[in-house]
Amino acid sequence: MIRRRTPRLPDVRARSLRARVTLLATALVALVSVVLLWLAWRLVSDSVAAVPDLPPGTLVRVDGVEVEASVLAGYLREQARMRMITAGSVAFVLVVAAAGILAWTLTSRVLRPLREITDTARRLSVESLAERIGRVSSRDELAELARTFDAMLDRLQAAFEAQRHFVANASHELRTPLSVIRTELDVTLADESADEAELRRMAGVVREATERAERLVGSLLLLARTDGANLGATEPVDLAVVVDTALGAVRGEVAARELDVDLRTDSAVTDGDPALLERVAGNLLENAVRHNVDRGRITVTTGVTAEPDRRWAVLTVASTGPVLDPETAAGLFEPFRRAGTARTARSGTGLGLSIVRAAVQAHGGSVAAEP
Repeated sequence: MIRRRTPRLPDVRARSLRARVTLLATALVALVSVVLLWLAWRLVSDSVAAVPDLPPGTLVRVDGVEVEASVLAGYLREQARMRMITAGSVAFVLVVAAAGILAWTLTSRVLRPLREITDTARRLSVESLAERIGRVSSRDELAELARTFDAMLDRLQAAFEAQRHFVANASHELRTPLSVIRTELDVTLADESADEAELRRMAGVVREATERAERLVGSLLLLARTDGANLGATEPVDLAVVVDTALGAVRGEVAARELDVDLRTDSAVTDGDPALLERVAGNLLENAVRHNVDRGRITVTTGVTAEPDRRWAVLTVASTGPVLDPETAAGLFEPFRRAGTARTARSGTGLGLSIVRAAVQAHGGSVAAEP
């Protein structure tokens, strides 16, 4: 087994966002500081200019030296401005530097959950979908993002596991008829004394296995087209008419097993795809016939239920047969489940009820089984 280590890439986007936020905060602080410095400059200038001037020629003694008052006043004004500029420049640099350091530090703390989310997303693969972000160090929008990301991972993991299970079951189902075909061919070819009757028997077995594989492939294609599909053009369809059409396809099996069919089909019109809805009724009736007992009973009911928010067209198929426990009944609509037992039946593909569920969900409805 070769393990390839993926190099850790620098979190360029996180650092870029951190740098942009820091630069923006620093620029705003610098702009405000410049405005404050300008206001302070104007305040100092106005205060100095408001000092009354002494009469021209007036001498003022400073440290034993006589200086003309106008010269001294000009010197003091210049010194006040220089000190204000010096102190303001030092304060400007300190404030801007402090703002930059504070913004960089706070941004790092704020973006830490985002880095955790990014690191988790980078580590994820098909083999590590069980990993989650979990609780983050903040309780803001980033925490909500982490919870949403974990919920998305839960759905992805469930979808991948269902896909793996479906592929494994499909492979098993396809392998069975292919193994029968190969075994029959190998046995017949190895028998040098095989006569015409033996060859015809072998051909019959091969044909039956081929038909089973063909039914399975057709069901898989139908399920793939139906599952999660959006309906195109729809038209009004009466479920009572659909049931009559579907029942005609299984009348032979009904008569052969002497089943009693009780139809209670009131008009139940809905908008949908006629072919898919006929497949729904057909699969339900085929399931009720094949998993019934001889001289059993089938009850088919159609009707309309009115609820405060919407109107539902309902199709119910009930039949006698082996009693199922609630847990088994809940799994009947999973692929390759036959009467609650996976991959054991000789007839059927185990996809009939899965196709029913996918078609009903494509119509915005729901389906359930009750023991």
